[in-house]
Amino acid sequence: MAVRVTEDEVKKIIDWDGSTDIEPFITAANQIVNQVCLDSGYSDDLLKEIERWLSGHAYVMTDQTPSETKAGEATEKYQYKIGLFLKQSKQGQMAMLLDTDGNLAQLSQQLEDGENPSITVSWLGEDYNDDTDS
Repeated sequence: MAVRVTEDEVKKIIDWDGSTDIEPFITAANQIVNQVCLDSGYSDDLLKEIERWLSGHAYVMTDQTPSETKAGEATEKYQYKIGLFLKQSKQGQMAMLLDTDGNLAQLSQQLEDGENPSITVSWLGEDYNDDTDS
């Protein structure tokens, strides 16, 4: 399934460094949303929002926002509760909040508990049957 969000939409929810390609994070988020959220019957708009926030989460995991910045005498601190996996970023927490069926929260908890979540691949094409040898 084609990705639902654009790089510009994801950049609105992250502190983008100006050079990192956002596309791989969108692709990864799209795969996760397709795997764990499609059966929930969410609207296309909600799936898009979940994918956007999950894309932002994937990005910030590689470019962590500091909890404190200092310039000379000025210091700025940010405080928010974080955890592991999807709980590790504000974007991941928002993706879980939007997924009201709890699919992403369950996935995150399974990973935190050391379980291997099951991932399946389905063939959506038609079987090729070569009858020319008959």
